[in-house]
Amino acid sequence: MKFVKPLFWKSKNIISIILYPLSLIVLIINELKELNLKKKFFIKTICVGNTYLGGTGKTSLAIEIQSLVKKKFKTVFIKKNYTNQLDEINLLKTKGALISKDSREEALYLASKKKYELAILDDGLQQKNIDYDLKIICFNTEDELGNNYLLPAGPLREHISKINNYDIAFINGEKKNNKLYLKLKSINKKLQIFKGKYKPINLEKFNLKKKYLMFCGIGNPHEFEKTLVKNKFLIKEKIIFPDHYKIPNEILNNLKLKAKNENLSLITTEKDFFRLSKSQRKNIKFLKISLEIKDIKKFKKLLISKL
Repeated sequence: MKFVKPLFWKSKNIISIILYPLSLIVLIINELKELNLKKKFFIKTICVGNTYLGGTGKTSLAIEIQSLVKKKFKTVFIKKNYTNQLDEINLLKTKGALISKDSREEALYLASKKKYELAILDDGLQQKNIDYDLKIICFNTEDELGNNYLLPAGPLREHISKINNYDIAFINGEKKNNKLYLKLKSINKKLQIFKGKYKPINLEKFNLKKKYLMFCGIGNPHEFEKTLVKNKFLIKEKIIFPDHYKIPNEILNNLKLKAKNENLSLITTEKDFFRLSKSQRKNIKFLKISLEIKDIKKFKKLLISKL
């Protein structure tokens, strides 16, 4: 699926109002899902997800959680086998053990059978028939809650009141946003809220005197651009593709030719890089980042206590 966030998601407007009746259908479907019996698995589970569709940093957070708890638990990532999300699947494979199946329940059963102690699920909060031990919801400081409407009138996958069902919220991004923090707390006073921002970890591989052509197809490309600018990259041009977009050879070859003709170096995200075939990766570098968590010791202690 080629997905680009519609501009009308940012505010309440004529388009979102016209689509609002369809959002009521989504609301009803979500409420019916809540009636499902919840399955409890022998393996401990942490589900990292979002309600705002796309670009909230859940995969980065899942990776950081694994690094924090892998000495205490035998961990495995679980990612539902969506063909349009092979970039995230391939990225997770480089960080630890991964089970990817068409069904999360099947993946959890297999993880238990293989004697893993903790499953970290990248996405899955809206699957209401699984009783997760710990539920973490992610937001981005730039997008906040959009226009507060459910899909398709807005960006939310479920009503914001469902924040009451979650244990921890993560607010990721460079922008300071106390408004979002206060909004989440007003809905769920017991919610533990942490903040994170992206930190490059392979800057030594780049010549910051060069000029760069940035390209990416992720949920929040502006956050990637901000990270580059903050770290003194000279971005002369940028090409933004839809989220999870698999770039055809012809388009990629044109990008490479443009970079060569204008004496630019190509840079992209780690996710985008792993979406490319090995033959496509030539002359392309990716910025490797980690999620820098504020109050990380407190966060790690909370994780362990909840499990």
